[in-house]
Amino acid sequence: MPTDPAATRDHGGRLDAAVALYGGDRAGWIDLSTGINPVPYPLGDIPPGAWTDLPDQAAAQAFVTAARRFWRCPEGAALIAVPGLSSVIAQIPYLSRPGSVRITQPTYNEHAASFEAAGWQVVTDDAAKARVVVHPNNPDGRWFTETEADAPLCVIDESFCDIAPDRSLVHLATRPGTLVLKSFGKFWGLAGLRLGAVMGDPELVAKLAARLGPWPVSGPALDIGRRALTDLFWPEDTTARLTADALRLDTAMQSVGATLTGGTPLFRLYDHPEAEDLHHHLAAEHIWTRTFPWSATVLRLGLPAPDDWPRVEAAIAGFA
Repeated sequence: MPTDPAATRDHGGRLDAAVALYGGDRAGWIDLSTGINPVPYPLGDIPPGAWTDLPDQAAAQAFVTAARRFWRCPEGAALIAVPGLSSVIAQIPYLSRPGSVRITQPTYNEHAASFEAAGWQVVTDDAAKARVVVHPNNPDGRWFTETEADAPLCVIDESFCDIAPDRSLVHLATRPGTLVLKSFGKFWGLAGLRLGAVMGDPELVAKLAARLGPWPVSGPALDIGRRALTDLFWPEDTTARLTADALRLDTAMQSVGATLTGGTPLFRLYDHPEAEDLHHHLAAEHIWTRTFPWSATVLRLGLPAPDDWPRVEAAIAGFA
């Protein structure tokens, strides 16, 4: 059995490593390892000037206005567009003097890595100077409460929260020291766009903006983001489809002995006594899933694109 890069890598994706191990052409693979909506928001027609001109203040402000309305950013909280959340997560620890930070595990590991790189100590102590909550959590889908999202520096990562906007903690963005992160890579299916938003404490947001520099977000990204956030129908239709597809995936996985243990409508976390064998079986069929180094029985799957369902269901059913 080949050595699986998912056992040592930190994230989903890395499809190139899967192709190197299991063969085939990259275009022939189905990547279910990331939890990204497989039916992205349509790009539409992008004005030529968005490509050729530096993004002006009007373009940035149009996105910010749409973002404040869509994500219900409270009055008194600042909001900026950012080039995806990875760069933001790397910068946030430098907005305050190092200390201790509480990060509930398991979760998206870039938060801990970024704080440690900046000299912070990751702890389990409730009295930590900083707190990070991924809401809902990746990979188990856990939702946090207001009391769990409280610290002098509090980071609330809502990358997956657009599937349940009523559960957002965005109203906490007015708390001093609080930052709420939003992503276009998951629900909107546009990970390559590298677009997100940060809202919260105006002083912290201003410090973050200074670290990102001028023109952090491209003109095309601002245009697409503005249109997406002002679309009255796509989010509702998408939520309904994702919810139905998640249940369809549950049915397929449960038919081969998997137990649903967590997740969201964008990704599902299963427990299976032969999870690693199931992962390799699907990889041999050129379907990429996510395993974790902290458990030999856990497997995470995102949702297939509409045309990929027959192939995915057949591959799962073929596991014995």
